[in-house]
Amino acid sequence: MTQDPRQPDLADTSRLRAQANGNGAPGASGMGGTGNFSVGSGSTGPVTSEAVLQEVAKQGTNVDSIVGRLVIDQGLATAEEVQHCLALAKQASEDKNQASLADLLVSNEYVTRRQMTRLREMAQAERSGQKIPGYKILGKLGAGAMATVFKAKQLSLDRMVAIKVLPRKFTSNPQFIERFYAEGRAAAQLNHPNIVQAYDVGKAGDYHYFVMEFVDGTTVYDEIVKQRRFGETDALDIIIQVTEALQHAHGKGLIHRDVKPKNIMITKNGVAKLADMGLARAISDKEAAEAEQGKAFGTPYYISPEQIRGELNIGPQADIYSLGATLYHMLTGNVPFDAKNPSAVMHKHLKSDLVPPDHVNPKLSAGVSEVVEMMMQKDQRRRYQNTADLLTDLNAVRARKTPPMAHKDIAGLDLTTLAQAEAKAEGEIAVQAPKSPPILSNWLFWVLVASVMANIALLLSRV
Repeated sequence: MTQDPRQPDLADTSRLRAQANGNGAPGASGMGGTGNFSVGSGSTGPVTSEAVLQEVAKQGTNVDSIVGRLVIDQGLATAEEVQHCLALAKQASEDKNQASLADLLVSNEYVTRRQMTRLREMAQAERSGQKIPGYKILGKLGAGAMATVFKAKQLSLDRMVAIKVLPRKFTSNPQFIERFYAEGRAAAQLNHPNIVQAYDVGKAGDYHYFVMEFVDGTTVYDEIVKQRRFGETDALDIIIQVTEALQHAHGKGLIHRDVKPKNIMITKNGVAKLADMGLARAISDKEAAEAEQGKAFGTPYYISPEQIRGELNIGPQADIYSLGATLYHMLTGNVPFDAKNPSAVMHKHLKSDLVPPDHVNPKLSAGVSEVVEMMMQKDQRRRYQNTADLLTDLNAVRARKTPPMAHKDIAGLDLTTLAQAEAKAEGEIAVQAPKSPPILSNWLFWVLVASVMANIALLLSRV
C-alpha cells in the first residue's frame, strides 16, 4: 500500500509542540509557522505545520487532510490560517452545521476558488492513489467517460508513470471491467518507440488500474486547437511515425480502431506515440467480431465506413482510414465531415464526397492530397491495403516526390474515364453528321466573292 503522504510530517510525534484550548483565533501572521496553537485541549504552544496537520487528520475528512497539507506545502496559506479555519469548522460542527476545511479557506479568502479547485483535484488524485500499492500519485492528467488518468511515481523504479483508473461506478459492470483489462493485455503485446508502453494492470481494493508510460508532452488535438493546422512537413513527420506504430500493431495481429488526434501524443522532442488501446482487437478474434457485429465502435469524426456499418471483418484498412481523417484534420484545421450530431457525421462518412484537402488549404501539395484521398476511400478495397504501401507514399511526399501508389491509382482512374468518354463522343459524332456543309467550307463561295469584288473594282475605275 502506498505510504500516506502525511507520514513524513507526522511520523515523529515528539515534534508536536503542544495543544491548547482557546477560541481558535489565528496567531500572528508572517511568523514562519509559529504562534499559539489553540484548536484542541491542552497547553498552549507555538503553532507548527505538523501540529496543525495532526489536528486536521483527527477531526477532518481524508480529503481535508490532504487539502490542508497541500495548502501549506504550496505556500497558499500559513499554518495559522489553516488553524483558524479548522477552529471554525469545529465550531460549525458543534452548532450542527457542516463546513469543510476547503470551503472555509475559500470563504475566509486565504485561498482563491480557482486554487482550491486545483487542490481538490490533487487531493482526490492522492486519495485514489493511496489505494494503489507501490505508486505515489502526483496529480491528475485528465479524465474521460471511461477512466481518470493520474501522473504518479513508481516507487520501486523511481520513474514517472501514468495510471489510468476505472471509476468506481463501473466496477460492478463486468463488460467495462473486461474491456479495461483487454486494453492492458493488448498494449502489453506491443513494444515500439511510437506506442505508449504498458507496464502493469491490476486491482487494489475497489480500484482497477492500468499503469503505462508517462509521456511528457501534448496531443495532436491540443496542437490543432492551439495553432489550427499543422504545416505539411510537420504533419507528415508525425503521421509517418504513427503509421510505423500501426505497422507494428498490425504485424502483431491487432487493429487499434480508434486512431484520432487525441490518441496521438507528441513528446517535447517531437516523438509521436500512439496511445489508448481501449478499442483494440485481434484481427483473428472472430468471437469478439461476431459479438460486436452491427455495432459502431469508434469516434464519429474519424471512424471508417465499415466500422459504422458494424461489419464482421474489420482490418488494417479501418485504421488507415482513421489515420487519413486525422491527417486531414491536421492539414486543414477541419474534420473531414461535420454535422449537427454524431449520427449525421457518420452518415456523411458513408455517403458524402470528400472535399480534397488541397481545396480547403491551397498551400498543400497535390501529392499529400492524393495520399489523404486514397487513405479515405469509402470502399476499403480502393484504400491502401497495408501500412507498408502507405509508408511508401508518405515518404515519397515527405521527400517532395510524387506518391507512386496514390498517383497511379488516381491517374489510372482518370485515363480510363477519359477513354470511355472519348469513345462515346466519337460514336455520337459519327451518327450526327451535319446535314449540309458549312458555308465557310465551300470553295465556290469564295470564287463568287472574288468575281463580284473584281467587277466592282472595274466599274469604279471607269467612273
